[in-house]
Amino acid sequence: MNLLLLQEEDLCGADRACIGGRRLQHLRQVLGSQTGDCLRVGLLNGPLGEGLIEQLDARQAVLSLRWSGQPPDELPVRLVLALPRPKVLGRVLQSVAALGVKQLVLVNSWRVDKSYWSSPLLQPAALRQQLLLGLEQGVDTRLPQILLRSRFKPFVEDELHDWCGAGTRLVAHPAAAAPCPAAQNGFLTLAIGPEGGFIPYEIEALQAQGFTAVHLGRRILRVETAVAFLLGRLSPG
Repeated sequence: MNLLLLQEEDLCGADRACIGGRRLQHLRQVLGSQTGDCLRVGLLNGPLGEGLIEQLDARQAVLSLRWSGQPPDELPVRLVLALPRPKVLGRVLQSVAALGVKQLVLVNSWRVDKSYWSSPLLQPAALRQQLLLGLEQGVDTRLPQILLRSRFKPFVEDELHDWCGAGTRLVAHPAAAAPCPAAQNGFLTLAIGPEGGFIPYEIEALQAQGFTAVHLGRRILRVETAVAFLLGRLSPG
């Protein structure tokens, strides 16, 4: 935990916060915090600052707060991601949030197992928890927005163009002729398929919406590796 991320319900005054649960346990057992320690804190969708621990016991931690800054700029990438396997999804969401993506669509693909869409990890509370963990890692406070689209064709044909807005549109594809560019300026939309990639029909449907297929080289990467690699590569210099 690089940031103690607070929510409105944690505030117990204009400049006080009271926390318990997982975050309290982390303070006591992982960080070894003590009364008098000063921690980096942030308010969800709000500012960054410092929190001085005034009280710390098994029941709660009470901190006095001083706000002094803003979270880092968002990564100018909108991400379209074929729904990963449930055991991978949490790691991917944490990485996406830590790297600063603020708009994400989890979409179906021919290679996505139908059972993935019934995973309890897709419940709003579960998705939110993974994103919060990512924000704590990346020292950010702005919560990403996630859309779930379990039907590929209607989403791509009816929604995707407007959702993307202006800017470059890229889809990662192992068989593409063009290499992935680096350090793009301005907003772009990036589509990443499942293990094995999007099938040819899906690539063609994305290309019809203005996407350019690009490859990452000769190596075949796991989804979570490809997501981190591509977001890092495309980040503005």
